Amino acid sequence: MTLLSININKIALLRNSRGRNYPDVDAFAARFLDLGVAGITLHPRQDQRHARYSDVESLGQLCQRRGAELNVEGYPAAEFMEVVYRYRPAQCTLVPDAPDQLTSDHGWDMRKDAALLQPVLAGLKAAGIRSSLFVDAGISDADLALAKQMGADRVELYTEPYAETYGTPENDAVLQTFADTALRAQRAGLGVNAGHDLNLQNLGKFLQIKDILEVSIGHAVIVESLEQGMDNVTRQYLDIIRRAAQA
Repeated sequence: MTLLSININKIALLRNSRGRNYPDVDAFAARFLDLGVAGITLHPRQDQRHARYSDVESLGQLCQRRGAELNVEGYPAAEFMEVVYRYRPAQCTLVPDAPDQLTSDHGWDMRKDAALLQPVLAGLKAAGIRSSLFVDAGISDADLALAKQMGADRVELYTEPYAETYGTPENDAVLQTFADTALRAQRAGLGVNAGHDLNLQNLGKFLQIKDILEVSIGHAVIVESLEQGMDNVTRQYLDIIRRAAQA
C-alpha cells in the first residue's frame, strides 16, 4: 500500500514568521504520526525560510522513536549534504531547486546533471540512506536507466502537471503519461514516489497508477486542515489510500 508522508514545511514557515517556536514543528509532526501517517517530509531550502537544518535532527529523532520515516528533500549543496550525512534520515530526495526558487517546478536533467548527482548518490548509498531523484513525467528510458546506473533507489514523480489538469479533458492523457513513466521506472529497477500539489480531490485518481510507494503532501494538507480540521483531513487522506489499495 502507498505510504503517506506529510511535508511539514508550511508549519515551519508559520513558526519562522513569529521568531519563536510556535507553532512547534515537532509537536505537529507528532500529531500527524499519531493520526497514522507513515512518515514526515522536510524540505530545507538553502535560505532556510521555512524548514531549518536543525529541524532535520529533531524530526529524525522523533521519527526514529515512532518507527516512522523521515524524508529530507533538497538541492545537494555541500551544507545540505553535510546535514543529511550527519543525521541520516531514512530517505533523501534530491531536487534541482535554485537557491531563490519559490517552489519545485521541474525534475533533473539526468545527462546534464550526472556529474553532480553520481557522487552524491554514491555517498547516500555508502551512508545507508535511501535515495530518490525528482523527475518529470515522460522522462526517457535512457534517463531512467542512467538514474539507476548512478545508484538512485527511487524516483519521485513531479505531479503538478497532473494536478493542474485535474478536472479537465486533458487529464486522462496526462495521467496516462504518469502511469507509463511509473511503469518504465519500475521496469528499470527504480521504486516510484510522487508529490507536488496532490490533494484530497485528485489523489484518489492518481493512485490508479499501480505500485506508487509513497506520496508526500504538504501545502494542500495545511490549507485543507484550516478549512476542515487536521484530524479530519488526515483521516480522509488515509482512507483514500486504503481504498486505492483495495481497488
